[in-house]
Amino acid sequence: MPTPRLLVATATVLALAACSGGGAVDGSPGGSGVRDPYFPKAGNGGYDIGHYDLALDYDPDTEPAEGGHLSGSATITARATRDLSAFDLDLKGLDVEGVTVEGRKARFNRAGQELTVRPAEELNDGETFRVTVRYSGEPETITDPDDSEEGWLPTADGAVGLGEPTGSMAWFPGSHHPSDKATYDLAMTVPEGLGVVSNGELRDERTRDGRTTFTWHTAEPMASHVVTVAVGEWETARSTTDDGLPVYTAVDPAQADASRKVLKRIPEIMDWARENFGPYPFSSTGAIVDRDEDAGYALETQNRPYFPGAPDTVLLVHELAHQWYGNSVSPKTWRDMWLNEGFATYAEWLWEEDHGGDTAQETFEALYDGTYYDDEDANDSIWAFPPADPPDAAHISESPVYQRGAMVLHKIREAVGDDAFWDLLHGWAAAHRHGNADTGDFTAYVEKSAPDEDFSEIWADWLRGDGRPDAP
Repeated sequence: MPTPRLLVATATVLALAACSGGGAVDGSPGGSGVRDPYFPKAGNGGYDIGHYDLALDYDPDTEPAEGGHLSGSATITARATRDLSAFDLDLKGLDVEGVTVEGRKARFNRAGQELTVRPAEELNDGETFRVTVRYSGEPETITDPDDSEEGWLPTADGAVGLGEPTGSMAWFPGSHHPSDKATYDLAMTVPEGLGVVSNGELRDERTRDGRTTFTWHTAEPMASHVVTVAVGEWETARSTTDDGLPVYTAVDPAQADASRKVLKRIPEIMDWARENFGPYPFSSTGAIVDRDEDAGYALETQNRPYFPGAPDTVLLVHELAHQWYGNSVSPKTWRDMWLNEGFATYAEWLWEEDHGGDTAQETFEALYDGTYYDDEDANDSIWAFPPADPPDAAHISESPVYQRGAMVLHKIREAVGDDAFWDLLHGWAAAHRHGNADTGDFTAYVEKSAPDEDFSEIWADWLRGDGRPDAP
């Protein structure tokens, strides 16, 4: 009996044959999904993407509840990792008007979130190729397994694209899994008077015939779930840190007064973070602040995190810490989410410890004793499952991933001492800079960094164990 993987490949080939009128297929399709444990259809097999070039045109709808109209093209540069007769891209909704591979028209087929492309000539293992997809329509808002919303979110004066974990497929085709990182160029045209904020650096802004095009460039590798584009009315500000790092902020005018004081602390936070985590991995920093009602959560979008409403300082610290842990060092799969959130949460503890708040030890003890939150259920929820093994996709952003993940780091700090722990924070960020890592990579790194220590109890009880461990 065929394996499930073979069934998927066979179905893809049959669909392509139906679309193309039949004909023999000598090579093999790339396959849909990279078999992530929680999002098996995310990403795609058979190739690695190196660069996205997005040329988009957007008209917001007059009704905030509507997604407006998006049209444009995505040109993707990728390298085949095996001989390919066909390959998949992730794209949810929107109408595909045409696809070319290396400038030649390609056949394509749609099935759910999969856009399957058959080039005119098969691609060889190791070959670099370009695929261009022309598309249009009203982008979708996607509801996650945990009932939060991502994808394309209409706002009071425009829209914002938020991608964690898979929402970027709502507005551009690609390989939407954190294991396939790429550089980006994004040009978006909007009605004059609106602004467009994205990742990286603003390279150009020009207006013609009542429409303005904003061009952004991201030179460092970026996972698609931390790509963003925010359309609206913005008060923007440019500055630099003391050592010359560009700071770019964009704030909805309704949030300008509430945001001003906290955003002025970005240079201070960046100096503190570099001391604790090592060299900053990107070429600029900043923040995007939208209105309170525009999204239900903040997100560590690369270079400049996104906030619905003015953040407090601790939340700003959390999202900026993600630039090291989560954005530069990205998870290999969504099971490794605690490596994002545990580190960023522990950054909060360290900030408080260094700025007159509770020490990290006091925070750890309050969480362990069940006195951290006012709500008893919230305190109990920390022990619902191990941070390294959420039960399903609906739980990858739950409390154990954040708070118990941070507790794992604190136990390591206790075991190795402060000096070695700070070396570990720096070293881990450096070892996987602009790459991907999983829990096994982390435990191996810790053990190699402190070969005289025994971490087996920490891994068994705090990282992978069920329930609350015995009193430390």
